[in-house]
Amino acid sequence: MLAVSSPSVFVPISDRLFKRRKPVVIVVRSSSSVQEIEISSSSSSSERDLSSELFASAPFPSIKEAKRVALVRHGQSTWNAEGRIQGSSNHSVLTPKGESQAETARQMLIDDNFDVCFSSPLSRSKRTAEIIWGTRKEEIVTEFDLREIDLYSFQGLLKHEGKAKFGAAYRQWQVDAANFNIDGHYPVRELWARAQSSWTKILTHEGKSVLVVAHNAVNQALVATAIGLGTEYFRMLLQSNCGVSVLDFTPGPEGGSPYICLNRLNQTPSSPVAVSSSSGRKTSKRIILVCHGSSQMNREDKIPCSGDKPMNMLGVIQSQKTAELLLDLKVNCIISSPKTASVETAVAISKVQEAADCLGADCVPRYVDMKHLQDLDVENIFQLSQKARILDLAFICFQIKMKFEPFEAFNDTLLHQLELTESLEMAEQDAAIVSQLHPGWLNEFEDEITTAVWDQSGNAWNSLLNELIDDSEPHNILVAVGHPAAHIALMGHCLNLRREWMGSFHLDAGSISVIDFPDGPTGRGVIRCINYTAHLGRWSIPITRSTQDDEDF
Repeated sequence: MLAVSSPSVFVPISDRLFKRRKPVVIVVRSSSSVQEIEISSSSSSSERDLSSELFASAPFPSIKEAKRVALVRHGQSTWNAEGRIQGSSNHSVLTPKGESQAETARQMLIDDNFDVCFSSPLSRSKRTAEIIWGTRKEEIVTEFDLREIDLYSFQGLLKHEGKAKFGAAYRQWQVDAANFNIDGHYPVRELWARAQSSWTKILTHEGKSVLVVAHNAVNQALVATAIGLGTEYFRMLLQSNCGVSVLDFTPGPEGGSPYICLNRLNQTPSSPVAVSSSSGRKTSKRIILVCHGSSQMNREDKIPCSGDKPMNMLGVIQSQKTAELLLDLKVNCIISSPKTASVETAVAISKVQEAADCLGADCVPRYVDMKHLQDLDVENIFQLSQKARILDLAFICFQIKMKFEPFEAFNDTLLHQLELTESLEMAEQDAAIVSQLHPGWLNEFEDEITTAVWDQSGNAWNSLLNELIDDSEPHNILVAVGHPAAHIALMGHCLNLRREWMGSFHLDAGSISVIDFPDGPTGRGVIRCINYTAHLGRWSIPITRSTQDDEDF
């Protein structure tokens, strides 16, 4: 029984266990901004080498209604195919393959109710926009700031010509693009400023569902500036030809800057795990983050996929579809959370992998190493928050009854059972409200909860990198299976961010995210895609959603 010292005093249990997280409006912008907020001197220089600190700058314009913005890179151009540096020149056009990619993108977006389309003025993007926009009546808005990065004397050169002609400058463009200088300009810094300007024009448009068709570098800058990443993140957020990235904007408090969440990154017409390059370089080391399939839910769950429950029928389908997507890869190791749904997903992938090489009469099934990693289990951390909330509700109920009824009128055991039952019913109603993994859902948890998830996932990230460092395996592909929150934190550690960025990313059950290491596990990770769900077919999460109904949106 919950003891009470005085009926007039109420101290919620969760206040004693955790400090409830309140929405905090912090303008997070790129390192191109003018005024830097002072950072603790205790931060190591290595941490500062790759991290966007908190910078003060002009906030994004306020919005009155939620907006969703889909960014699309143009299809393959003639200069893409030739390996020629395009920049903001306007001499290349779409190849037949590029036209086909644009048509596939149109099919991906055909059911979406866009209110407006913004396009770069360059021909390769304008043509892509026209194909995707199709027969829609609204005119495409051409925006000059959406042109590709200005590369000045580099433009028009084949890559080997740029290397031969400019030497050290070309090398800097490859390894330190944020500080690259040519013809008296810093192209990447200029690009980040243009992206900020473009967001102002996009967000002040009255449309609630916006399509933007532009280019590789400028789309990287749009994503980065939206979630507060600086110029040092150039080439770390991949944008493939006709890849789609989606950002959600939610009105901020009191007319302030909106909350921004990257819903997905680089959902491509082709497979995201196909052999290709990252940042123009071949990669032999890769981590594929697989969110386990949807699991059965109990009524006390505050978030989906929590607790230790088996997958439901949808989850089984999702895991099988993921296994089929990875069929053509030779996965070296599958590491999963010990939770049931994660293990079931890992087993489904393993069975398909082991059967993939056994198609002929003389074949021998290959072995896929499977391991459990305790640090990938973050569900128990969320259960702490749920338990505290249920106890709070029970405590409130008990206080109310104590105020109006004599204590002697109740049997201790019956009272305890009654209050806990009522509290669980109330928790069930609340769970129904937040049962979907909506953008920014991690922000709703207490600081102590997100800190625990962040810290534990940091240990998991180090374990995955150590597993990837295996000189005996020149091509090492590692699959990690776990809860969406764990994978969001893992990507944050990959990008060397801080806990506060966790609410800026979103993952759905059954999705995959891919991280490549073109410089090996000790180098920077390149995010190839985030929250890819196209492989789920009819069970996939739509790239965009109708905004006709604000509650559904």
